[in-house]
Amino acid sequence: MSKRSLNGTDFTAMVLAGAEQLQQHAEHVNSLNVFPVPDGDTGTNMNLTMSAGVTELKRNHSDSIGHSAGVLSKGLLMGARGNSGVITSQLFRGFGRYAAPYDELNAMQFAAALQTGVDAAYKAVVKPVEGTILTVAKEAAKHAVFYARRTNDITELMEQVLLKAQETLSQTPEMLPVLKQVGVVDSGGQGLVYIYEGFLRYLKGAQDHADYHEAPAARQAPAVLSPEAPAVSSSAVAQRPELAQSKIETEDIEFLYDMEFFINRQLGGGQAAVFDEEEFRKALSKNGDSIIIIADDELIKVHVHSKAPGDVLNLALRFGEITQIHILNMREQHRDLLTTGLDIAPMPELFADMPVDPVDHSREQAPATPPADEMAPYGFIAVASGQGIADIFKSLGIDVVLSGGQTMNPSTEDFVNAIRSISAQHVYILPNNSNIVLAAEQARELLEGERSVTVIPSKSIPQGISAAFAFSEEEIEDTNTSSMMDAIARVKSGQVTHAVRDTQIDNLDIKAGQYIGIENSKIVTVAESLLASCQDLLSKMLVSGDEIVTVLAGEETDAGLTAELADWIGDRYPNAEVEVHQGGQPVYYYIFSVES
Repeated sequence: MSKRSLNGTDFTAMVLAGAEQLQQHAEHVNSLNVFPVPDGDTGTNMNLTMSAGVTELKRNHSDSIGHSAGVLSKGLLMGARGNSGVITSQLFRGFGRYAAPYDELNAMQFAAALQTGVDAAYKAVVKPVEGTILTVAKEAAKHAVFYARRTNDITELMEQVLLKAQETLSQTPEMLPVLKQVGVVDSGGQGLVYIYEGFLRYLKGAQDHADYHEAPAARQAPAVLSPEAPAVSSSAVAQRPELAQSKIETEDIEFLYDMEFFINRQLGGGQAAVFDEEEFRKALSKNGDSIIIIADDELIKVHVHSKAPGDVLNLALRFGEITQIHILNMREQHRDLLTTGLDIAPMPELFADMPVDPVDHSREQAPATPPADEMAPYGFIAVASGQGIADIFKSLGIDVVLSGGQTMNPSTEDFVNAIRSISAQHVYILPNNSNIVLAAEQARELLEGERSVTVIPSKSIPQGISAAFAFSEEEIEDTNTSSMMDAIARVKSGQVTHAVRDTQIDNLDIKAGQYIGIENSKIVTVAESLLASCQDLLSKMLVSGDEIVTVLAGEETDAGLTAELADWIGDRYPNAEVEVHQGGQPVYYYIFSVES
């Protein structure tokens, strides 16, 4: 079907078709994980990211491609999970920026939007690696810009984009040796190709996009795990200061009612007063803060923290009918937080239907933060999978532990919400997984100017725990950052799991079902038994024999085997200091930390 322009309705349908194509093949994308371990998650992360964007589009698309692309960008940005999800969100963020002033795009403009997306994605990644989703997107966009000079048919252009993406994907093993060694193409690039396939199918009229279903739990934030700390020895876990939220008194929360609602201008009965946003904002600020107002001709979105909710509602009634009212008592929330250690604030999606300018956010005001003298100097967020590991982080004084790891990465929005929940002058984030660092960095960038945040790029649980140990509340920010960076560089991280498929990697012949030992992200041992795999891995990790060894047992481990392993370490390395804890983590039977 020939198509010379693309409007917002077309674009929305293309995205839904692309998301469905990705959803149908998410498990195949997962199977392309380089390591043959049961945690391949690229397909899952891209699927959840696209689902977040689709959710926003379904609520708020329009005939304008500028508006629809901006709405998609917002949804993807906040829902991005894992490196592949963050890169995908940046590709469409750049696309949305280019498309913002247009109601329709022609072929050349569509190609330019793809190229702008690539530019944004490369800029977002500190050290871009070729042979990945970035390369597939780059070569496809480059070809689109070239081919758009030859045709004005967007369907024909998209066909060429897909062909170039497929061609580049097939070449990724030649760009990344590890892909060639394992015999797979890049998983993120494959996910992007599936999205492009969906785009083309819609343009050719071959797919009914109305059947798209959101990915399960795509909008669900990882749970904040229980704060109760285990009874562990002082040599394994040092106590750090109490939660940052405990630094303020409940009664010091002056504007205690968190209010969110709409004012429907069309339902004012013809009596609605003329709305002056600045005057309305000034009136709200007399008894409130954290004010956000987004207004158009039909609806006014309002968020405010106030000590006089009745006055706020009476003021709002002058401009129309109030709908979808949500009021939360933040003192009550704070009392519950101090009692349980959990942030029980709901995560309402109250304003999801509100048409918001996708590019110009100048009318939004960032949530106000308390004065510096009312805030703790530091706050911490860590990502962990497994109740025991979460408990250890809590005992180290971590304020918020997001549940996540290889199999469920927290989204950018999860980090944003966690940062805003902590009353601290500076917040540190410990991602504890290489696939989560980008989402944490994206959250930091989104809150730049509103909150002071540092991401310590910990890529494993041992690195995160070591960084938490190195922190001192008495030190200044730069010193703490340097100390934690040094700490994560010193610790060795090991993991033992089982192979889910046959493969050859780094001269190791691996069969499905065998146990594999991973040291600092590299497979170094293969064994038929779990105990032998652990022993082989630890033999490689311990050099002097007098190191500090921490063993975190997973949810599927046997207590008897753990005791046998601990006895072996004690006999083989009598000068080593050994701590064993129940980590409760999935996927990995054991996680090892070795420090000199």
